[in-house]
Amino acid sequence: MLSKRHAEIMRILADEGTVTIADLAARLGVSLETVRRDVRPLTDSGSVLKIHGAVGLAGQVGEAPFQRRMRENAEAKRRIAREMAGLIQDGDSVMLDTGTTTSFVARELLGHRRLTVVTNSSDIARTLATVNGNKVYMAGGELRSDSGAAFGVSAIEFISKFSVTHAIISAGAIDAAAGVMDFDLEEAEFARMMISRGERSYVVTDHTKFGRRGLVSVAGFDAIGHLVTDAAVEDELSAVLAAHGTRLVVAG
Repeated sequence: MLSKRHAEIMRILADEGTVTIADLAARLGVSLETVRRDVRPLTDSGSVLKIHGAVGLAGQVGEAPFQRRMRENAEAKRRIAREMAGLIQDGDSVMLDTGTTTSFVARELLGHRRLTVVTNSSDIARTLATVNGNKVYMAGGELRSDSGAAFGVSAIEFISKFSVTHAIISAGAIDAAAGVMDFDLEEAEFARMMISRGERSYVVTDHTKFGRRGLVSVAGFDAIGHLVTDAAVEDELSAVLAAHGTRLVVAG
């Protein structure tokens, strides 16, 4: 019979994917031997796999980094995505760059019909193609192994040919002084082109990105029409957004 501690182990693994035996013991306040004994029926049932002094959920061991990031702050991202989807109408044209929050937006758009979608994300293209009368255009180029997204000159040239109603980008960092930032040059360059192609531009990001500085600038707030997030922002950032005419949308 499984105990409350078994349920707690499963909850931790659901949140984090893979955890060492030592970390589990420390967090549960029990000995290493107790954790090994607790894990045994879970591994016997096939729910959990043992790997090199650690355990992980069977379906998540060996998952790609992008899949792992999809589980981080998932509920906040889902709320942001639902709010963003509410700003889009059937028949609209939408650009989405690669990112876990924009992938959640794509899933919330499954209730819409006849969308025209332009993206560099194979995950988003797969989600929205072939359903509800949508047209999906995928930027070409070499797909990255971690995210399945295309970057580079050919991808940027491809999206530069389109003009859409809604251009939606994710963000690696939001800084009151520097604006929207990222940690990857190619991702920043792609996002910069994308927001220039939208009649309306949006950044979708959860509150963990606020107050961080990235490596590469994407855009100042004057280029961003809407910031859609899951929590209220600090007064300094709120004032900067207002000064640049960027509308703050906090998901309910």
